[in-house]
Parts: sequence; C-alpha cells; structure tokens
Amino acid sequence: MSKKLPIGIDDFRDLRNADYYYVDKSLFIKELISAGPGKVTLIPRPRRFGKTLNMTMLKYFFEKHEHEKSYTQLFEGLKIAKHPEYMQHQGKYPVIFLTFKDIKEGDWASCYDKLKRRISAEFERHTYLLQKNTLTQQQQKDFDNIINRSASQSAYEDSIKDLAFYLAKYYGIKPVILIDEYDTPVHAGFLYKYYDKVISFMRGLMCSGLKGNANLTFGVVTGIMRVAKESIFSGMNNLKVCSLLNNRYADKFGLTEPEVKALLATYKLSKEFDAVCMWYNGYRVGLPKGKVAFTRLYNPWSILSFVDEEGVFAPYWVNTSDNKLVQEFMRKASADIKQDFELIFANKPVRKKICEDIVFPSIDKDSNTLWSFLVFAGYMTWQSRERMHIKCDADLVAPNREVLDCLKNLVSQWFSEATVIEDYRIMLNNLVRGNVDDFAEYFQKTVLQSMSYFDTTQNTPERVYHAFVLGMLVSLQETHEVKSNREEGFGRYDVCLIPKNHHKPGIIIEFKVFKKSEKTLKVSAQKALEQIEAQKYEAGMRALGLKHIVKIGIAFKAKRVFVASRDSLQTK
Repeated sequence: MSKKLPIGIDDFRDLRNADYYYVDKSLFIKELISAGPGKVTLIPRPRRFGKTLNMTMLKYFFEKHEHEKSYTQLFEGLKIAKHPEYMQHQGKYPVIFLTFKDIKEGDWASCYDKLKRRISAEFERHTYLLQKNTLTQQQQKDFDNIINRSASQSAYEDSIKDLAFYLAKYYGIKPVILIDEYDTPVHAGFLYKYYDKVISFMRGLMCSGLKGNANLTFGVVTGIMRVAKESIFSGMNNLKVCSLLNNRYADKFGLTEPEVKALLATYKLSKEFDAVCMWYNGYRVGLPKGKVAFTRLYNPWSILSFVDEEGVFAPYWVNTSDNKLVQEFMRKASADIKQDFELIFANKPVRKKICEDIVFPSIDKDSNTLWSFLVFAGYMTWQSRERMHIKCDADLVAPNREVLDCLKNLVSQWFSEATVIEDYRIMLNNLVRGNVDDFAEYFQKTVLQSMSYFDTTQNTPERVYHAFVLGMLVSLQETHEVKSNREEGFGRYDVCLIPKNHHKPGIIIEFKVFKKSEKTLKVSAQKALEQIEAQKYEAGMRALGLKHIVKIGIAFKAKRVFVASRDSLQTK
C-alpha cells in the first residue's frame, strides 16, 4: 500500500512521524553546512515550492533543546544520515525559528499584531530561559513584555538579536536563526497601502537580528523574492542570495524530473508523465554546467495534488492564492507590456532584463521590475539567459500550461472587473460573424467606455488596443487563431483573426490614431482600410484557402471611435 501524500503538511516532524511520502531533500543540510559559519543565506523561491518544509527540517536537525528529546529518529534512512561528518551537527545548536507565511492582513494594525504574536510565540517557546539565573532582572522584564505583547515596536525590532544573545548566554553556543517567508507581509503591505510601515519594521527586525550579529552561527531566510537591498537588507555584508538565477540549492526546492518519475511510478501514474510535463514542468533554475542544462523543476504542490486526485489535470497551484498582486501589476501594465503578453499567449518568448532586487514601488513604473517579479513569483521562466547572476537578459516564457491558463484568466478578470464582460462577449460574437455595424456599436460601448480602466492617459489608444487583443486571445482561442502585429504581404498588420473553420470569415483589423490633417475620424478609418489593401495583409489567409475576409479600420480620438469596413468574398 502506498504512503499517504503530504497535501498541506509543511512541518517536517509531522510528515516524518506520520510516515507520509517524502521526497528526500535532506542533503540541503549538507550543502548548507558546507557553505560555512557566520553567513546569512536568502533563498527566494515561488510559493508552494517546499520552503517551509525545508525550514522546519533545518529546525529539527540543528535544534538543541533542554526539554525535548533529540530528533535524530526523524532523519533515519534519509540521505543525510549517510554522512556522519554532518550528522555530528544534529541537535547541537539553539534555534530561533519564525515563519511569516500567513501574514497577509489588509491593514498595518492587523499585520503588526500578527507579527508581534509570531515573535511572542517564539519567545514563549524558550521560556526555560527564565527558570535559571541566566537573565538579569531587566532582561527578564523585557522578555515578559515580548511574550505579553506589551513591548514597544523598537523592542520587537530588536527581538531576534536579544533572543540570540539570551540563547548564546544560556547554552554557550551561538544559535541558528531561521526566518521563513519573510516577504509575505511586505507583499500585503504593498497591496493594501501600508508598504512603508511594514518595510520599516522588517528592516529593523532583519538588520538587528542578522546584520553583524555576534551571536549567530548562521542564518537562513526564505521568501518569494529579494526585496531591494536598500529597503530591508541594507548593509548586510554577510548576506548570500541564492535565487532562481543561482546554481546553489537549485534542486533542493521544487521537484526534479527523477523525483517526479519516482513519485508517479509509486502511485501507478507513469503513463501520464508526458502530460504532467506539459501541465506542471518548465521552471528553470541556475546556469548550465558544461554539458548539463539548466536545472528544470516541477511545481511540488501541483504534482502532489495531481497524484492525490488520481491523475486529474487541473490548475492546482494557481488556485492556492487569489493572485491579487499579480493581477494588480498586470492591469496597470503599459501598452508595450500588454503587447508582450500577446506574444507569450502565442507561445513566443520575450527578451527582458531580470534583476534579483525588487523595488515594489517601481513595479508599475519599471517594466524590468515587473518581469523580474513575475519570474521570481513563478509566473514566468526563461528559455535561455545570459551568464550573469544578479542581473541578466533572458528570453521569458510561461513555464507550463497551468500558469499560462492562469495568466489568461487574469486577463478575463480585467473585463469582468470593468463590468463590461457581457457586452465584450456580444462584441466579439458580432465580430467573428462579420456583423461589423453591431460590432462597431459594442466596441464603442465596451472598450472605450472602459478606457479609464485600461489606459490611465486617456489620450492614446495603445493600452485599450492591447487589452482588446489580449481579450480576444483569451476569449477566441477555441475557435480562432489570433495574431497581432505580424508581418504579412508588404507590411505589418495590427490584428488578424483566422478561423479554425475556414468556411467562417477571416478578420483583419487596422487601428489608426486620428490626425488633424485627416479632418474626420471617418477619413482616418478609411486610411486604415486602404493600408490593409495596399499592403496585401489578406495574402496569408488567402493562401490558407479562406474565401471570406472582412477588413476593418478603426480610428481613435480620445474616447471617440469610428469603424469602417469592407467585405471581401471570393465566389470562385
């Protein structure tokens, strides 16, 4: 009988004691010890990639605790147990462990309250420090104030440093400090408009506890990304960042192909491997080494859920979060970024600069920051990249079908939130049938009525145009091939809709911004039609055998629009 699958189990002790299926990542311990003492390692990975499970594994491996038995039995039979020189570190260090993974509050007061509760709980875990004359009277009072959540904010910011001092004094051994999902409160702070306050607190907490801490054996911090050094990790010269761009720990988070194959074989699903690759594979980590390609990873949450559901393919990972932050960034994206997403939806890579440092306030102003965020959050990966670590140019794609479908759903939600979704569907239905007059009426009503939602400038149509194209890519993917800004004939058309049923009409659309020299919108729209014909944009569809082609010219002037069309039907 196969073991139970650890769906939602992220505590290493619980997993091992209950004999769940475990993908052995214990050599993470060996690699970490080999890196040497005194360092703080930041390991950013997408959510649900096993960060908390690995961090609790470190906690139970290293922790020396006076009132609990050794956790040696948890590591019996694992790969690390075959290395006695590393097993000698087991149970030898006091440990400070904090996880902020569930702190996603909608206001600073609630966030701060939860941060205090987490810190208070960790102090309470070490109340044995109060039972002997290790601490002075004032230190005991400060300790109690942290537990009672009555201490000042500055005391909470210094809490990790103070607890490390107390533990080192008690044991005569410097502690290991583990901080899991440090940036979850930061993401919430940016989304709910208390970013400066949470950044200020986290900077105080992290720098006080980890920067130049004389009472530190080593520290490990996980999160989704590295928030810019000047924001949280200011002046931390002992910080080693091991992101998706680095080879170190590349196979310790997420599932490798051999691990996935072994899991599928155990649960008699090996025949589904190729489809599993399409749905859940694709994440690239590090740089190639000689003849060894990038480390390619599978999303562990999706793989475990797929096996647990006995081989049912579904978007498991993307459904574990509301994706609000990603949706907010994408909705505010420039016309160029929306055009890039058109390429991604067409399974074409986009060349972008990726940087480890994320400055959140710059995300909706700096496209490189947005693309970096999407890579480290797990919504993008690279087909190829330059051999630089902190910053590099990369050819980005969606990692797999699960994520690509998620991105398309986010586009659909833009229209839904703009309360135009039903009109949009009617508009597209008229378009693909060649009912241009009705299409024009709904185009004016839906897209331009929502211009303030899709285009903050209201003076140029580019964002509206690209939001319109993205909507078509999502809504018409079952019945049409949607192409945008492609070369055809003697030029480059704006939009081309090729029906999969070649008996249906093909659609060519050209957009024009009104020029004063053209005097009226109607003249501009006619110019767009003339361009379609002069540049022979219909050549490709004719070559496919389409007889019926509808040519549409659309002219913009702020929120006004005029649509002109010509219906070209070959009878022979």
